Amino acid sequence: MKGLYCKPGDQGEVKFVSQETNVPTVVVDHQVKVQVKSCALSPVDFKLYEDLKLEREHVPVGREIAGVVLQVGPKVTFFQPDDEVVGILPLEAEQSGLCSVVVTDEYNLVQKPEKVSWFEAAAVIKDGLRAYTALHTLARMAVGQTVLVLDGAGPFGVLAIQLAHYHGVKVLAAALSPEDQKFLEELRPSVARVIRVWDSKEDLVDSCLEETGGLGVDIIIDSGVRLYDEEPEAQRHCPHKHDLLTLLSVGGHWVTTEQHLQLDPPDSRILFLKAASLSFLNDEVWTTSRAKQGRYLHILKDVMDKLCTGTFRPQLEDPVPLYEATVSMEMVQRKQTRKRIAVKL
Repeated sequence: MKGLYCKPGDQGEVKFVSQETNVPTVVVDHQVKVQVKSCALSPVDFKLYEDLKLEREHVPVGREIAGVVLQVGPKVTFFQPDDEVVGILPLEAEQSGLCSVVVTDEYNLVQKPEKVSWFEAAAVIKDGLRAYTALHTLARMAVGQTVLVLDGAGPFGVLAIQLAHYHGVKVLAAALSPEDQKFLEELRPSVARVIRVWDSKEDLVDSCLEETGGLGVDIIIDSGVRLYDEEPEAQRHCPHKHDLLTLLSVGGHWVTTEQHLQLDPPDSRILFLKAASLSFLNDEVWTTSRAKQGRYLHILKDVMDKLCTGTFRPQLEDPVPLYEATVSMEMVQRKQTRKRIAVKL
């Protein structure tokens, strides 16, 4: 049985290869054998594997899976054969999610609602987890607050907007292109304001302060930050860190995806004066630490429930056949796609 794996190459290049892999014939303890029906593709963070001492010659590709339970271990209590499940394989998993059959612990899976397709379940599970982690776990959002979602038209941004709307939060969203602007303006429920960060005539700080009566936004979820005035072309639409500190309200929460964010003493002083907080969004902590396993599974289940009831309405590419997985993964790794891609097995 073959699966998709990647190998870091020279000069930062990544090579994706299809290779044979072995599936354990016997499932033990809390293990579950799953026949994979669909697997979503997300970029591989090699630096994270290095930091966690999980380096290996070939890293498995595809961790968000949906499928049918074939066999359960003697200590499994959550599932039975023929159950439909969805989940995220842990970082230390040896198998690629693009294998036709995988073995994982029952604690990595939840029941898939019958009305939800395999394709949607696999494609939404990770972005839904990120949205919950950002808004609930880190920002502690509450009714009546205002949230700014930068890159609101991305797969994660769309779900963050819909989750915020569900909880009565006012949403401001940034559009990175005219196409993003059109998409965000057509969203229902509608966002309070679409900010054209691609347009040099519109200022992010002024727009947010105008929309909030000068008080600033309660929650910021970024999609990258400029640390200096001169940045690479790829970050031309990313706001400067000082802009985000300026538009943050008193007692506000800034949730950042920027791993290398550096705050100087004057920046920290601004946070102190506003009694504001900064959090780093790393949704991998749920599987690297089992300290809050019950909460993690509750979030995954709630993501599926909201997908089933229509609260989450993701923007997805059409399902990709398995023979196109390598090409699709290369595009995902280079961040050349704007919608989430899932492979149909």
